[in-house]
Amino acid sequence: MNYFKLNKVKIKSIYLVLSGLLGGVLISLALGVAADRSAPSNLPIEDLKKFASVFNAIKVNYVDPVDDSRLVKGAVSGMLSGLDPHSSYLDADAFRDLQVGTQGEFGGLGIEVGVQDGLIKVVSPIEDTPAAKAGVKAGDLIIRIDDKATKGMDLGDAVKLMRGKPDTKIELTIMREKEASPLKINIVRAVIQVKSVRSKLVDGNIGFLRISQFQEKTIAGVVRNFNKLEKTARDNGGKLSGLVLDLRNDPGGLLHAAVGVSAAFLPEGTMVVSTDGRQRESKKKFFADPSDYSRSGVDPLRKLTSLSKEIPMVVLVNAGSASASEIVAGALQDHERAQIMGTQSFGKGSVQTILPLSRDTAIKLTTARYYTPTGKTIQAKGIEPDFWVEETEFGDLTDRLRVREADLNRHLNPNKDGNSDGNLKAADSSRTINKNTEKSEQKKPVTFGSEEDFQLRQAINLLKGLPVKSINPNKQNLS
Repeated sequence: MNYFKLNKVKIKSIYLVLSGLLGGVLISLALGVAADRSAPSNLPIEDLKKFASVFNAIKVNYVDPVDDSRLVKGAVSGMLSGLDPHSSYLDADAFRDLQVGTQGEFGGLGIEVGVQDGLIKVVSPIEDTPAAKAGVKAGDLIIRIDDKATKGMDLGDAVKLMRGKPDTKIELTIMREKEASPLKINIVRAVIQVKSVRSKLVDGNIGFLRISQFQEKTIAGVVRNFNKLEKTARDNGGKLSGLVLDLRNDPGGLLHAAVGVSAAFLPEGTMVVSTDGRQRESKKKFFADPSDYSRSGVDPLRKLTSLSKEIPMVVLVNAGSASASEIVAGALQDHERAQIMGTQSFGKGSVQTILPLSRDTAIKLTTARYYTPTGKTIQAKGIEPDFWVEETEFGDLTDRLRVREADLNRHLNPNKDGNSDGNLKAADSSRTINKNTEKSEQKKPVTFGSEEDFQLRQAINLLKGLPVKSINPNKQNLS
């Protein structure tokens, strides 16, 4: 048999194997997600032949032997990553990390990271963690992890290197804007217990309630912290007179946690958010009802004081407020329960569903868009604040130039018909630059909740009926 015939036989056999494999995956997805959905469409024969040809070419001609599972994993990852920025393949480690992350505890440094130009970029150091204490800052580019260069490194691989046993050391080499040479930062790993909710009284009897991420324990954390605020104010001889709910730099998290937090401040039975997708189970409405936010069957809000339903509220958001944060802000804004203050939020209005492929692997797939109670889409738009207040009184160039959903490659279009309605004016306006914004670049990052927190100060002014230093971003001029 000559080489050409041999290759044809190989391609045919590989094609049959791949057809069975892909068919099995489709069947498992169909069974795992919903028993009554329509059967998957016929497999694209010609495209699978091309796939099999490439598979065979790599197996025969690549400079080093390549394991079959590695090629299939790469193909699955490619299919998902080509859809949108939030769909992905979860191998055993990534699947485990996802499950651990929602519980709010893991071993590592305490930083949220992404990828920029093939390098690992720090999105945000988590408060009160080894990374934050060591001086890692948002925007830092990690170019080496110990002795390994990160250029072109998979994000999951970088995360694996940074996580590890508590009390072990790691060295990060970073590039930082305005620094002439790379910086080396030595950090000792620790058990990262992310407290998603914290609070304190500010300016007398006004409560400051900050949520850094929506996790399994977030609803209970809101109850505990709000009740504590009310008790502390009462013990001080007064009454809790207002609440600032801080969702700045909160990347989101669990949908049911967002519904529960919204329910803490809305009348029972009020609609919080709706979702719409191709499958029947993706078309849902979520209400301020325990059946939509309780995982245990017991209402986690049962011990929350009644003051939460009537206390005057301001919600703080910025470009780092995404997903679940935007669900809460959108619900409270639509029902006129709170005033939204800050800058345009991130604009992630899509829902990702975890679909298991095996006991320890899964895919994270975008299955729906979500909408605020009045039917507004947040996807690629974000929440427009009622009061546009920058991070400092001089403006905030960093926030204005920060990447949002609309800037991401292959971001999902706002409307379910796949088209944008062109209503991105508010989001675009966040790119305008005030002549004084260069002053804010020279300031140290603001600690949320501190005396230097300008946005918090304006929220307090609003609650007290004092003037607010708000701007109209649509009227700002480039200079």
